[in-house]
Amino acid sequence: MAEFDTGFAAIAGRFGRVEPRRQARAFLLGLLSDVDTRSCWQLAEHAGDGSPHAMQRLLGETVWDADAVRDDVRGYAVDALGEAGGVLILDDTGDLKKGCLTIGTQRQYTGTAGRIENAQVAVYLAYATTAGSTLIDREVYLPKAWTDDRARCAAAGVPDDVRFATKITLGRRMLTRALDAGVSAAWCTADEFYGGDHHLRRDLQARGVGYVLAVAKSHRVIARTVDGPVRADRLAATLPDRAWNQISAGRGSKGERDYDWAWMTINPPAGEVGGCHSLLVRRRISDGELAFYRCWTPTPVPLRTLVRVAGTRWNVETCFQTGKSIGLDEPQVRRWDSWYRHVTLVMLAHAILTVIATRERDNRTDHDQTLIALTFHEIRRLITRLITNTVHTIDHWLHWSAWRRRHQARARTSHYRRRGHIAYQPAST
Repeated sequence: MAEFDTGFAAIAGRFGRVEPRRQARAFLLGLLSDVDTRSCWQLAEHAGDGSPHAMQRLLGETVWDADAVRDDVRGYAVDALGEAGGVLILDDTGDLKKGCLTIGTQRQYTGTAGRIENAQVAVYLAYATTAGSTLIDREVYLPKAWTDDRARCAAAGVPDDVRFATKITLGRRMLTRALDAGVSAAWCTADEFYGGDHHLRRDLQARGVGYVLAVAKSHRVIARTVDGPVRADRLAATLPDRAWNQISAGRGSKGERDYDWAWMTINPPAGEVGGCHSLLVRRRISDGELAFYRCWTPTPVPLRTLVRVAGTRWNVETCFQTGKSIGLDEPQVRRWDSWYRHVTLVMLAHAILTVIATRERDNRTDHDQTLIALTFHEIRRLITRLITNTVHTIDHWLHWSAWRRRHQARARTSHYRRRGHIAYQPAST
């Protein structure tokens, strides 16, 4: 509980009055509990409130700056996990939605489903070190269909100065914020959607941040052994057997993630700075499938270092998985401010659990070796059982049952009226 209090203290000063401060603390404890969903209804019921109104006000009406809290979350995470060789990871994830009123929702491709679905997509920046990894920034993606419809944006509370920005642009903004804030990071990595953008690469070069960015097999590079630009896969086909080295990309849940790796120097395109430009190729041992990475470092580094950074990219997927277990994909809100507030508080809850796991791992003694270290999920389970497992009276639970059913009855009547149907009549007995 001490680390929870430390994490919450990092943001407590952002709430000018004690009531919203207490509500934010209860919201965080609810995120760490075992409620079915992280809706304001269930979080309020768990906290002992008489209705969800206080939780809803926290996300929608109470005066507090979600971006300032985001900066505090980032500072808390970097202070606890930071190291000079830290890695910044860009990626996006989608949440499937119904309807079209929730901020940013429309039919669009999302990797969560692997196809075009009605979804909301957000871009995240994760921070990974040998101590742990967590999310430190976020931006909701607004498709052009949204930004071109100012009335729709106004209804969802989108600020007037927000205009269309690609996911890559959102990612570049987050990287700039992190580096301007002095985050200890020597590297950046991302999947091929981001790695193919030359603006992103030049941003990182200008800041002296090395990168290992995935690129498509059709990505063209300027090889020293071939005249003119050549596709990455065709260049890889010319590599001799001696060029491949079996190296682990890091330890996974089932052991070392061994791949074959090859590495070749390439020439920088016009407009990119000096340093060491290279193409890294990964070959899966089981079936020979290839993956490609465009790399840059201000000074020479060994192959193993590039492999380590390439392997770090999977940490953001773990952050998404663990984050969604505490409500990252459950912001049951429609408006701009409410989304940012919900997700930012989830990021703090995630950072707290990550830091606790790091502290526990560092404090292990020799006789602990018969057990694995406490994991993110096991720590949350213990917090749920020992701290957030609240006890309320029978009247409290009956009150909430009546409140939910009353609200659902009003909602049903409203839906029938909106569709022009005959008012709902309960079946006679």
